[in-house]
Amino acid sequence: MPTLNWIGKESVINHHHDVPFRTLEQKYTFGEGTDDNKIIHGDNLEALKALLPEYEGRIKCIYIDPPYNTGNENWVYNDNVNSPKIRKWLGQVVGKEAEDLTRHDKWLCMMYPRLKLLQKLLSDDGAIFISIDDNEQANLKLICDEIFGAGNFITSIPWQSRASLQNDTDLSINHEYIVCFAKSRRKVDRRLKESNAERWFEINEFAFYPIRIDNGKFSNPDNDPRGPWKADPMDAPHIRPNLTYPITNPNTGEQHLPPSGRHWRILPEKFASALADGRIIFGKNGKGRPQMKVFLSEKQDYGSVPNSWFTAEKYGTATMGTKELEKVFSEKYVFETPKPTTLLENLLSITATADSIILDSFAGSGTTAHAVLNLNKQDGGNRKFILVEMEDYAENITAERVRRVINGYGEDKNAVEGTGGSFSFYELGEPVFNEDGYMNEKIGREKLCEYIWYTETRTPYATAIQPNKYLLGIHQDTSYYFYYEPEKITTLSHDTLNIISEKAETYVVYADQCVIDKEWLSAHNIIFKKIPRDISRF
Repeated sequence: MPTLNWIGKESVINHHHDVPFRTLEQKYTFGEGTDDNKIIHGDNLEALKALLPEYEGRIKCIYIDPPYNTGNENWVYNDNVNSPKIRKWLGQVVGKEAEDLTRHDKWLCMMYPRLKLLQKLLSDDGAIFISIDDNEQANLKLICDEIFGAGNFITSIPWQSRASLQNDTDLSINHEYIVCFAKSRRKVDRRLKESNAERWFEINEFAFYPIRIDNGKFSNPDNDPRGPWKADPMDAPHIRPNLTYPITNPNTGEQHLPPSGRHWRILPEKFASALADGRIIFGKNGKGRPQMKVFLSEKQDYGSVPNSWFTAEKYGTATMGTKELEKVFSEKYVFETPKPTTLLENLLSITATADSIILDSFAGSGTTAHAVLNLNKQDGGNRKFILVEMEDYAENITAERVRRVINGYGEDKNAVEGTGGSFSFYELGEPVFNEDGYMNEKIGREKLCEYIWYTETRTPYATAIQPNKYLLGIHQDTSYYFYYEPEKITTLSHDTLNIISEKAETYVVYADQCVIDKEWLSAHNIIFKKIPRDISRF
C-alpha cells in the first residue's frame, strides 16, 4: 500500500502516546435533562486523549471540519512536539505562499495524532466523515489509509458546496469533499437486522443506515397483497464462501451464481424461505437473474443506498450555513464558512442510530450539535453529542448557539421553536501525572480510579458502590484494587490481604509497597503494582 512521507512524520507518528491524560472540569450545565452532551473548550488533541477513558470504542459517528490549509487561514499548530527541528516550524503560523511545501508538512503533523485518537474513539461499527477541499484531500486520503486501513475506505463524497458561479477564477470551484472511512467494514451491525423481527435478509459487512426512499420507485405489478414493492439486486460486493451457492430459476431451470467478485446477500436456507414467501423474482419476465422484493411498507427498516453525490438542493450549501447561523444570532458575520445543518442531518441519518454518540473535535460554530438536536426533536431520538473547540469562541459562539437552539431563536414569523435538551460545558483540567511522572493526587480519588481502570481494562469506569472502597471492579474474571490513602503509605502484606474481598481468577492490587514474597503472590494469582507517587513526604 502506498504511504505518504513528509518532514516531521517520524516525530508525530506515535505522538498521541506522549500526549498527557488530563481531566475534564465541568463548569456548568445548561438545559433540562442529563449532562451526557458535552462541549469541551481546549486543545482538541488533549481533549481527545481525555475522552478515551470514558469513550474509547463507543463513538458511532465522527464528523470533523478541520482547517482546509488554503494558505489563507491563521491557524497555529501548538502541540509540544519534542524534536527541535519540528518545534522550530510547527509553532509558526502557516505560510500563504502556494509553493511553500512546508505548509502541507505542518498540516499533516497537526492532523496525524488527532486522527490516531479519533480512530481509537470510533466504535467497531462506526464511521468518520471529514470535510476537506483539494488543498489536502489527496494527503488526507493517504494518511487515513494508513490509520484506518485502506480496506475501510468508503468513498470521498463530492459535496456541491456552492450553487452560484465563481467568476473571479479560472474555473468556478463549486464542490468540496467529505472523506469517509469505516472503523471496520466487516463488522455486522446487528441492530439493523434486529430492528424488525420479520426482516429476512442478512447484512454482511459495514453498512450505512437507510435514508428516505423515493416512493415513486415502488409499484405493484403482480398485485402482491403486501403492497407496492421494488426489485433490488440479490448480490453484494466481495466473495463470501458461505454466501456463494447456485440458485436455480424455477421458471427456466437455469442456475445462477453471484457475479465475479460478489456474493449473494442471504444464506441458502433464508433464500428458500424468501422464495416460498414470494419475495424473490427473476426479472420482469421470470427468465432473468434472482432479485429481492423490497416493500414500501418496509422502507423505514430497509431504505435505499445513500448516493455519493451530495447536491446543494438536498444537502445545502456553505451560503445556507452562513445564513442559518446569522438567523440564530440575529447578526451577520458571526462565523466564517459554517456548514449547513442539512448536511450534518443527512450524514447522521445514514450512519447513526437514534441513541448514538456523535463527536466533532473541530466544532467551530456548533453545527453538529444543532443537527443532533434537530434530529432528536424530529424522531424522539436520544442521540448525544460531544463537541471540542480550542478557540476562545467556544463559549460565546459554539455554546451560545447550542443554548439558543435548545431554547428557540428568532422573532415573530422568523421564530424557530426550541429543540429542548441540555449540555455540560467543560474546560481541560489537571494532568493525571505531573512532570516528575508521579500521579497527580490533586485530581481526586475518583479520577485516579477512572484512569487506572481504563488503562487496565480499556472500558469506562463505573462509579457504582463496591463491597469495599479499594475495589475498582471485576473485569474478565480479574478483580482490580486501588489500595490508596491520600495521607499515608499503603502496604500490601499478609495483614492487609483482607482488602481482597471478591473471589476472582486473578487479582491486581495497586499499593505503595509490598512485603509479600513474589512466589507466594504468584501462587495465589495476585499481581502487585506500585502506585506511582512520591512517598518520601510521609
